[in-house]
Amino acid sequence: MENVLVSWSGGKDSAIALYEILKNPNYQISALLTTVTEDYDRISMHGVRRILLERQVVSLGFPLEKVFISKNASNEEYESNMGQVLAKYKDAGITSVVFGDIFLEDLRKYREDKLATLDMRGIFPIWKRDTQELAHSLTALGFKAITTCVDTNTLGRQFVGRVIDEQFLSELPATVDACGENGEYHSFVYDGPIFKERVSYTLGEIVLRENRFCYCDLIPV
Repeated sequence: MENVLVSWSGGKDSAIALYEILKNPNYQISALLTTVTEDYDRISMHGVRRILLERQVVSLGFPLEKVFISKNASNEEYESNMGQVLAKYKDAGITSVVFGDIFLEDLRKYREDKLATLDMRGIFPIWKRDTQELAHSLTALGFKAITTCVDTNTLGRQFVGRVIDEQFLSELPATVDACGENGEYHSFVYDGPIFKERVSYTLGEIVLRENRFCYCDLIPV
């Protein structure tokens, strides 16, 4: 059995990737790896408070490894900080990282190239899955997720702070990927078949940043 890291955003794609890896008897999870923006104390891109991330991971039952970056981090800073953490696990004998990427070829190649410099490899359990099918399977499997960020260049702000269910999916414009794989929206998974208990929250303030990204704050209960 191989010990692996799981790249963990707290959102639905990484949750389904984790779900698939847990079904595979060849793998064992060593830790979930999350990038946190230090200045905001939130999951990078997704805007979710670190306390909710920590409660989420406790409910999942795995160790959490946080990679801290600054709010205006350059790619060099991100790669350096991530590389240091990955090198630590490589020294401990872990050579594979699981990702929830679906179809972005450039992103996959970037990840694989960076891992290769550490003599590590990527595992992509939901690669090339149909995103419509994948989005609907989220609800069918019993996962509960809420949108925490939408890119208003592609999706209306009325879609932020909404539970991802059949109603939500039916209302998405045809130009938007069902899983938000092009960055149209990001999410937070708060319950599901791999959770010991629901992660409780209430909806907080909705803010627009960079005149583009609309975030809904989730407040821990």
